[in-house]
Amino acid sequence: MLASDMVDPLLSTVHDALLDLARGWARERGAELPVDLPLAAPPAHIQADVSLPWALGLAKSLKKNPMDIAKGLAERFSTLDDVAAAEVTPPGFVNIRLKDAALLSDLARGIARRAPLKPRKRKRKILIEFVSANPTGPLHAASGRGATLGDALARILRELGHEVSTEYYVNDCGRQVGLLGLSLEARRDGQPVPEDGYHGSYLESLARELPAEAKRWSPERLSSYAVDALLKTHQEDMRAFAVHFDRYFRESELHSGRALGKTLERLKSLGAVYEKEGAVWFKRPEEATAAEDDKDRVLVRADGRPTYFLADIAYHEDKYSRDFPELIDIWGTDHHGYVPRLKTALEALGRRPESFHVILHQLIRLMRGSETVKMSKRAGEFVRLKDLVDEVGKDACRFFFAMRSPGSHLVFDLELAKKQTSENPVYYCQYVHARVCSIFREAAKRDFPAAPEELGRASLQQRSPLVAEERDLLLKISWFPETLAACERELSPHPLATYLLELAGLFHPFYERCRVLDPSDPARTSLRLLLCDGVRSTIARGLGLLGVSAPESM
Repeated sequence: MLASDMVDPLLSTVHDALLDLARGWARERGAELPVDLPLAAPPAHIQADVSLPWALGLAKSLKKNPMDIAKGLAERFSTLDDVAAAEVTPPGFVNIRLKDAALLSDLARGIARRAPLKPRKRKRKILIEFVSANPTGPLHAASGRGATLGDALARILRELGHEVSTEYYVNDCGRQVGLLGLSLEARRDGQPVPEDGYHGSYLESLARELPAEAKRWSPERLSSYAVDALLKTHQEDMRAFAVHFDRYFRESELHSGRALGKTLERLKSLGAVYEKEGAVWFKRPEEATAAEDDKDRVLVRADGRPTYFLADIAYHEDKYSRDFPELIDIWGTDHHGYVPRLKTALEALGRRPESFHVILHQLIRLMRGSETVKMSKRAGEFVRLKDLVDEVGKDACRFFFAMRSPGSHLVFDLELAKKQTSENPVYYCQYVHARVCSIFREAAKRDFPAAPEELGRASLQQRSPLVAEERDLLLKISWFPETLAACERELSPHPLATYLLELAGLFHPFYERCRVLDPSDPARTSLRLLLCDGVRSTIARGLGLLGVSAPESM
């Protein structure tokens, strides 16, 4: 893809120009602005398109009233070609209104060419690891949240021009896998399952499917068989959930490649380990801050068995060695205490702290009516992700999982997810897309021009002022690239889900109050068809990034 084939969105261009002017203004007065200052949408009571709090950040270094700084910035901003007005409101905001012609031209260029976005930042190369559920049972519904976060984030980062790979870590070693084998052995022999084993009915099915020779298999061989069989169901469930992984990485690969021993030797050479009571310990650096791990951790037990901690250090070192300078892991919130210890260990190996990001997501609360659905993999009382998808659909699952930030608790209402009404958020967005498709089908029947290039040319000839509903849609569409940038900053797809709901919400008053197909006003019809095409294209693009379909009829 050539740079000339890409679209540089209006708000991105305006953002860069505003930053250049603001930095120049600040430097003339002996101050510097932070590197990354995002645009912000104004609150509802402010009649503007963009609201900038930058003056507030300069007040301390310049020792000036923020309102005076804002006035100086507003004066500079008013000189930009695409800016219609720049006004100041307390305590020091600069509120900018863009020219209608600039917004319309932005839509005409982007929609007509269906072009990808031009990257605004340096290209990143990232490996995202997510889901990574232990292969000791089927994937439960809560795994869908991590799957949605990881897959949608990968799609969004790729849309922004970054190089992204995805990976699923298969923990096929250790105590839990051993218990899986013992549990399957008990099912095979009709014996009680160990108390700390796995009691789910899925093992009964697995035992029935064992080949005849499995009667002589050891627990270790049964463990290997069960892991392979359960991992196959994980892969099938992920495909049904529209999630693709570039690689399924097994922990056993680390052991066969002696990665744990090599990592341990490297830590020893750096003076980061010591022995105590027969065990090998990771030595927490003296300069570690209070926010980091607060004590030393065992790497190798006294009986010679490596801990999960050593395996995880080796695994992440393997990621870096595969030429991934930046890592993102998506874990459940119950791993909160594990984050600082792994960060500290990787830093001891010379890895930059900012190169390793961990996204912790809260578990979900699944509701059926007023009752909570219990989920416990070991006890066998859980809802499989496959069953959830079969009941409410992949689209509803992914949209619901994407609507909240990772750190927010999520109540998943099964009954709401199945409704085909505007109460259901995903249906609300998909219905708008289908509605716009129906408008274009009608336009084709009545021979209205509908090609994006024609619409763009005709719309730019429109001389009548935009009505409020037209302008609201026009502005919202222009915020799409900035919304993706917000997803990148927050490492979460939830700003995009919110944006799509807001865009769909703006289409309804537009459709009710603005006649789209008007033979008596060809220019206005072209403008409104272009707006409709912008809504259709943006919703389809946004839903696609969330892994959700955009039906043409409903």
